Amino acid sequence: MAAKGKGASADEADEADGAAPPRKKLPLKLIVIAAAALLVLGGGGAAAYMMFGGKKEEKAAGPVIKPVAFMDIPDLVVNLAGTGNERTQYLKVRVVLEVPEQAMIAQITPFLPRVMDAFQTYLRELRPADLEGSAGLYRLKEELTRRVNAAIEPARINAVLFKELVVQ
Repeated sequence: MAAKGKGASADEADEADGAAPPRKKLPLKLIVIAAAALLVLGGGGAAAYMMFGGKKEEKAAGPVIKPVAFMDIPDLVVNLAGTGNERTQYLKVRVVLEVPEQAMIAQITPFLPRVMDAFQTYLRELRPADLEGSAGLYRLKEELTRRVNAAIEPARINAVLFKELVVQ
């Protein structure tokens, strides 16, 4: 017991002299790993907050959808360009124009003969191979949209939509 009491007073005496017992240092590798982990967790938390916790008012409002109007175009029947040794093939197309607003229909109606002429001249130059597959129909739709917009300038349509397309 006396040894325990004497040891305790020796520790107190060392502390009083100012000489502290040597402490173990943390390895540099451990400090770098802890700092990197803290940085990753902090960045992940900030990203999660921005992604999920940021301004919910914008999501609730959503985009404003403007009503569109549709304008029917008279049916078109044209013979397709051929190589000469084949039988004549015909294309029947029923088209609708998608316009941004109802008032635009009144602006387009006077230009309808110009639109029909653009359709007729383009469709007569097509070959049956030009209409094969979805890529062919997509090109046809884009080209008809471009030609309508050129015919009714400065007004513009959104798209040409097919109601019926028959190659015979």
